[in-house]
Amino acid sequence: MSAVIEGAVKALGAKISSFDSTAKFVIEGEGAIMIDAGGVRAGDEPAEVTLTASRDTFEGILNGDVNPAMAYMSGKLKIDGSLPDAMKLGAALS
Repeated sequence: MSAVIEGAVKALGAKISSFDSTAKFVIEGEGAIMIDAGGVRAGDEPAEVTLTASRDTFEGILNGDVNPAMAYMSGKLKIDGSLPDAMKLGAALS
């Protein structure tokens, strides 16, 4: 597991203790993170929604410098799957 994924798991875990669906964050060139009822962990399993972004965009979303909705509308954040689940996740990160 890359240091980026390891740090992201810790940062997401501090913001989200559990999620009532399944979500996957793919950080381009680094790996993937799963979020579900069990919490946050490194992994690359199927999910209801997959969010894909660069490392810079992902870090900006985590630290509050990047609005997830604006990142999506500008093409910096790609969403595949359930848009309502993506919106719930975005709210949890705010």
